[in-house]
This record gives sequence, structure tokens and C-alpha cells, in this order.
Amino acid sequence: MFDTILYDIDKGRARITLNRPDKLNAISLKMQAELAEALWDADARTDVHCAIIKGAGRAFSAGYDLSGGDSVPISRLQAANPDAPYRGARSVDDDIWQLERAQRYRMAIFDMHKPVIAQVHGHCKAGGTDLALLCDMVIIAEDAEIGFPAGRDLGSLPNQLWLHTVGPQWAKRLLLTGDSLTGAEAAQIGFALKAVPADLLETEVEGLADRLALIDPDILAANKRVVNMGLELMGARTLQRYAVENDARGHQAASARAFMKRASEVGLKQALKDRDAPFGDGRARVDGPERRDENGRLIDDA
Repeated sequence: MFDTILYDIDKGRARITLNRPDKLNAISLKMQAELAEALWDADARTDVHCAIIKGAGRAFSAGYDLSGGDSVPISRLQAANPDAPYRGARSVDDDIWQLERAQRYRMAIFDMHKPVIAQVHGHCKAGGTDLALLCDMVIIAEDAEIGFPAGRDLGSLPNQLWLHTVGPQWAKRLLLTGDSLTGAEAAQIGFALKAVPADLLETEVEGLADRLALIDPDILAANKRVVNMGLELMGARTLQRYAVENDARGHQAASARAFMKRASEVGLKQALKDRDAPFGDGRARVDGPERRDENGRLIDDA
């Protein structure tokens, strides 16, 4: 049914697998559109109590796809009139409009009635964190790696639930530097409900889904929505709207333009390597001092 995700229904749950393992499940616009379609289908089914979002291969998701290699028509009318002058990204407002369009796909996670569990392993970077934080509960492998390194030069994040999840200081610590935490540390600061050994991750998630399958979906919806309404009363939804405008603002920075120019000259992988090299291992530490060696790598205190 889909090109970028896998979707199946089993034992009261919808499993949605981000399925671009060769690209570490980089999130394209098409993937976001297909993800939204699968989520709304799961929400409409009377035999589904919850949804699980996970990633195929070595990662949950390494972030948004910066290659720009795919597109999704805005409507059937656009598909039928490919030469019509539809929006691109020629102005700041065009950029905001396209970012809002993608955010509407992602917000299906937050807006659907039924609970969504993120099953996170491997890399969960940039856009991967946007998807995870929109989920109702995140269970993460202890050795996973989470962070938003694109905040170093490309702009701001187009979904902002870090503040409501980990608090302002850790949100700033990670987003201002682009540094990363392990899954175990991410659970310590509230990014995830809990961290478990990688070999127990699927068992833990499926066990939680088993328990949700015992509950009437209408009751699940009522309890999810009252908590999300509390988040909205605290300004979470308004902040999502602002996040895309702020990201477009970040796209105007000289560093963002320089990165895209560099990527066009040497390729995306090399541009990312060049950007991140001065940050050493690119890690933050939750407990204890951040002492580093001459290469910028954290030194264990043990």
C-alpha cells in the first residue's frame, strides 16, 4: 500500500514501520504523508486500540531527508495541473507554508484519538525526535542516540515539544549545541517514558500494547485527549505553529545558506561530517562533569 512505510494490524494494534533503512529512515515529505494516512486509518478502525511507530534497520530515524528528492502534490488538482504556479520555497512565506504543510502530516500523531507509542532504537536525530516527541509514550533502547544536530547551522526545529517534555534548561542545552544523549540519559531527563536494553525493546513495547488492548478504545481516547488538552492549555499547540515560522527564520541565517552551498559542492555526507567534526563525539552528559580529551570526546570518570 505504501512506498516508505510498512503498515499492519495485529492483536489490537497498528504497527507502522518507517521503511527507508538504506537512508536510516530519513523522513521525506512522502513518508510524512503516508504516515499520516496510516495513522488516521488506524484511528478509524474499531479493532485498533493503539499504534506503534518504529524504524526498520539500524535506526528509528536519522532526521529529515535533505536531498529534496521527492514531492507530494498538494491536491488532486495540482497533480492534474503540474505546470500551474503552485507554491515552492521562493520566499519566507512560501517556506513557512511548506513547513506547515509537513507539520500537519506529523500532527496526526498528536491529534488522533488513540494512543501512539514510539519504539526508538539506534539514531533518533532531528526529525526523528520530532516524531518521537509527538507520540504519547516513548520507549527507547538504552544505547540509542538522540539529539538535534541540525540546530548547529540549518535552522530551528519545526516541531517544539522539547520544552514540554524535558524542560527549558535541557531543551536549551541540547538544541543550542546540537549535542546528543544516549537513550538511557534521554529517559533520565524525560524525553522517554523509560529506557530498556536494546534486546528487550520490542518485548517492552509489545507488552505495553497488550495492556492497552485490554482497554476500551473510547476510554483510551478520553484519557489521551484530556492530557493533550492540558498541553494545549499550556500553549503546546500554539508553540507548534510558531516553531515552523521560527524554523523559516533560521533558514535565513548565513550558516544555513553556507551549509547548503557546501553540500551542493562536496555532497551531503561530507558537509555533515565537516560541520560536526569540531564537536568531537557530539555528546552531552546528564550526570557529572563533561571532561573531554583533545579530540572533544567525553572522558569517562570511572
